[in-house]
Amino acid sequence: MRPHYRPRRSLLYVPCCVPRFLDKGRRLAVDTLIFDLEDSVLPERKSEARNNLTAALEQGQFGCRERVVRINKLDSVWGQDDLTAVCRSDIDAVQLPRVESRADVEAALRAMDAAGGAHLPVMVQIESPLGVLRAEEIAGASERIACVVMGTSDLTNEMHARITLERLPMLHSLSHCILAARAHDLAIVDGIHLDLKDMKSFEYACRMARDLGFDGKSLIHPDQIAYANDAFTPRPDSVARARRIIEALAEANRAGSGVAVIDGRLVEAMHMEAAKRTLMIHDMIQQCWSGEA
Repeated sequence: MRPHYRPRRSLLYVPCCVPRFLDKGRRLAVDTLIFDLEDSVLPERKSEARNNLTAALEQGQFGCRERVVRINKLDSVWGQDDLTAVCRSDIDAVQLPRVESRADVEAALRAMDAAGGAHLPVMVQIESPLGVLRAEEIAGASERIACVVMGTSDLTNEMHARITLERLPMLHSLSHCILAARAHDLAIVDGIHLDLKDMKSFEYACRMARDLGFDGKSLIHPDQIAYANDAFTPRPDSVARARRIIEALAEANRAGSGVAVIDGRLVEAMHMEAAKRTLMIHDMIQQCWSGEA
């Protein structure tokens, strides 16, 4: 497991052009706040948004929430100024938009290092057909990559695909990126859900993402947080089963066997690793949120 791993059940994009949104983030039960300087900010408000963000970060008080800044692309007129500002601020990671190659990652890391951000990990956003096709190259570009974040809205648009409940047009791309992330021991988070009123379809999307193998879901509204957290939080019965698997396999190993039977199912070493991961996520969530109001 990479050192940058942490629960990322819910990642909420926060437009930095609205100060009250930044303030509200301190009170939300969200694992990760992605302070957005890119898509949600109009060109004429980019500097204002950056100033709002640096002021909010100086004030702090975000608790255990992961603080990530999505900058503008480095080849834009705002990207370098974004880096200069955020690399001096108290954040946990920088999110790089529209990553399409190893070279994109390496160039961004060089720019971050020059701006004083050599200590910061990055999240890479895959949101184009070319990015999907090069997902393995991107995921293996640097040990400083903490997470892959899917940008499914742009990807759907550029594929000329339709948004459906079952997400059939996206399944290959999603699974391909999951494989690339897991091949490099990376966390990966699903993209956003645009329908803010249909929580039934959003809940379905969260559970589908979980079952596909994602670690969490990107969000665009606080009302979505509870559904994402619920979908990606280990259930009490899953936690209890994980403990039984570990205990049963440990006992079997002491007796000279590499397998055991739990609830009528054969379990072996790979199931112990999965059980340990379940308990690790459970413990991290409990540790983070036990002190929050």
